[in-house]
Amino acid sequence: MNKIIIALVCALVAPLAFGQTSTTTTEQTTATEPTTTTQTTTTYTAGTVTTYEPSKTIVVKSDEGPVSFALGTAARIVNGAGHVVTSALKPGQRVHVYYTGTGETRVVDHVVVDED
Repeated sequence: MNKIIIALVCALVAPLAFGQTSTTTTEQTTATEPTTTTQTTTTYTAGTVTTYEPSKTIVVKSDEGPVSFALGTAARIVNGAGHVVTSALKPGQRVHVYYTGTGETRVVDHVVVDED
């Protein structure tokens, strides 16, 4: 009787011992794009306003002579305290024009109106 029980146990365990197990491995890869750094230098010119066309141009008479700047949509005009100036600039007002670019491509970042 013991032989029969042992044979039955072996018959039941044998399929489990020889069964295949499968393992699934998932590998996730990410590709990063190289970053590009652009450095922009902001410089300024101090002088007096000679011509001002809102949202277009400003011409400032400086030590180097008249200098023309393009006013972009993001250009802002502020006073020395940093508050936005709502009135139009007038010829003769002293200003500091902060801009990027050189030559014909000078674009105003902001204008600081000197207070008298």
